[in-house]
Amino acid sequence: MDFTVSEELGNVQQLAQQILGDFTEVDKLKVIDQQDERFDAELWKALAEAGLLGLDIAESQGGIDLGFYSLTTLCEEVGRTVAPVPVVEVLVGAASTLRRFGSDSQKDQWLPGIASGTTLVSAALEEYNNDDPTSPACTGNKMDGGCAISGTKICVSSANAAARILLSAQTEEGLIVVLVDPKAAGVTLHPQHVTSGETRYELVMDKVQVPTEDIVATASEARSAMTWALQATRTALSAMAVGVCDKMMRITGQYTSEREQFGRAIATFQAVSHRVADCYIDIECLRLVTQQAASLIDQGRPANDEVLTAKIW
Repeated sequence: MDFTVSEELGNVQQLAQQILGDFTEVDKLKVIDQQDERFDAELWKALAEAGLLGLDIAESQGGIDLGFYSLTTLCEEVGRTVAPVPVVEVLVGAASTLRRFGSDSQKDQWLPGIASGTTLVSAALEEYNNDDPTSPACTGNKMDGGCAISGTKICVSSANAAARILLSAQTEEGLIVVLVDPKAAGVTLHPQHVTSGETRYELVMDKVQVPTEDIVATASEARSAMTWALQATRTALSAMAVGVCDKMMRITGQYTSEREQFGRAIATFQAVSHRVADCYIDIECLRLVTQQAASLIDQGRPANDEVLTAKIW
């Protein structure tokens, strides 16, 4: 089996590193961190102009169609630089799910805008005490011309700026996946500040009307869509963790090679070098299990065990 990174994927990684590196210097991040929203619009625009927002979007919808695996490479670089951009929620949870389960008209309506950076479509996969979007507490009632959604989703990224939010609800006929307009009547957004310093939103819906054209999937197709979205999101978050941990390890390595005690660098002390070596092994394990999960998802093969393994690591 050939584990060599393709030239195309290598170019994507180098381009992402260059752009993200330019926009995530410490001084710039400090300014962004003082904003109400931890979102860098200029960086998002730069990623769009480079085609990186369209990695997993078909060429017919303005993307470059390199697949889900390439998208996890971008997620890793975002993690490495702690870049203030919602790549997982917008590009994975929403765009990649729409690409695979949305209708042609939905894909034509939303994916070009996401790829160009002019439109945000987010995803809401979590509820209180429930992170499984295939069995939501939110409910939906069918009505003429669409359905009405009620319930609460939490930790929704970019909800205040999104044109639509992809989410699931339970109806009498089974699961349903819809695109909810966060500005529609019956929607209330409450800011939630999470430990990363980012602002997420509690999305409260009271009989929010969703037109037929915004219904993405129903019944078994809806379950497949939410299963895919959950697995892809967990894998993308694992890829971000690879980037974060790898960067932390390299900072630690640099520090231990410069910090001296008893007249020599502490990296030469056995207790220190062994711990750094263990750290390196753990990160490589995280990288491999994440790449395995991403590869299986990209091929459309069963990946549940591999995704859970990556999540644990």
